[in-house]
Amino acid sequence: MDFSLSEEQQALKQSARSFAQAELTPLAAKLESENSALPHQMVKRMAEMGFLGINIPEELGGLGLSNLDALIVLEELAKVSSAVAFPAFEANVGPVHAIRHFAPDALKQRIVPAVCRGDMIVAVSMSEPNAGTALTDLTTRGVIDGEFVTLNGSKRWCSGGGHSDAYLVYTRLSDAPGAKGIGAVLVEKDTSGLSFGEAETLMGFRGVPSADIYLDDVRVPVGNIVVPAGGFAKLMEAFDLERCGNATMALAQASGALEDVLAYVQERRQFGKPLADFQAVQMKLAEMQMEVEAARLLIYRAAVNADQGLPSILDSSTAKCFANQIARNVTGNAVQLMGGYGYSTAYPMERRMRDAWGWGIAGGAIDIQKINIASAMVGRRFDQRR
Repeated sequence: MDFSLSEEQQALKQSARSFAQAELTPLAAKLESENSALPHQMVKRMAEMGFLGINIPEELGGLGLSNLDALIVLEELAKVSSAVAFPAFEANVGPVHAIRHFAPDALKQRIVPAVCRGDMIVAVSMSEPNAGTALTDLTTRGVIDGEFVTLNGSKRWCSGGGHSDAYLVYTRLSDAPGAKGIGAVLVEKDTSGLSFGEAETLMGFRGVPSADIYLDDVRVPVGNIVVPAGGFAKLMEAFDLERCGNATMALAQASGALEDVLAYVQERRQFGKPLADFQAVQMKLAEMQMEVEAARLLIYRAAVNADQGLPSILDSSTAKCFANQIARNVTGNAVQLMGGYGYSTAYPMERRMRDAWGWGIAGGAIDIQKINIASAMVGRRFDQRR
């Protein structure tokens, strides 16, 4: 058991950090103030760096590296902001991996390399007005008729909604009850019958587009079915990787906050000495360091245990739950240590705190991760309807 990064991983980490600090930091404040997505030319720049296909096989246009390598890069990008890192999040841990693992070969060959090239962003569309945590209650339906499938329904809380180029839509594909009838279909943005609601304005995640999705007789080829009815477990298996990505995005808000506040307390002087010389500040820094390192190790364990495949629900939910919790703690403490500067929108700290709260809601709220953990521990799913 080796807890150190290899020389190659250290070089990858430094490359991502240098790129993020030099090229993404100047954009972060602009995306925050305008609530606008990362420009397409910068998405293409990420692709040139190899950051949009780190854990995608080379034959599909990626670098062929591990999930751990992808998460190492993602943390460095997301330390700048959630918005600038979002395309890398979608490409390295998002629904493209469900397509990679489970889609028909023709669809896989068309979509995955395009994501790696920066020509396409694929978002996941899961939640509905009455199906969020209770995901198996979803009512969007796809009817297969010969060579086509026609979809009708509406979706909520789609990160990337209205901006992404394609959507992995969770939908009912048979009359079987509950999870047994659910599958997923890829719907591209320009498909007739697909429309979007107004852009959401959220507490955080500014620069990460979000909107409702409406499907009115949306007709796509049956070859766009990524997972047929009865494949809900496969969708959740792929989503375990996205949980690790969510955990990493949360961790990045905490680790970025810790880096910033560590510099601040050594520069800021009160009562004739640096804030870092006060014992209470030292204790708070130590607590923040322990939380950040523990979260990172849980995420790394989930990635390494996957052994180039997809993480387990136990490892991924444990990592996500803990990282979501400590991100809120660490960013909150960092705001407090920086006082008025931490609370001011002129500095990134308050944004980190708002985004940290968002990652603990997105992709399955903190308390739901605890249910997942307990379920994995006892070896059975709990029926919340009884």
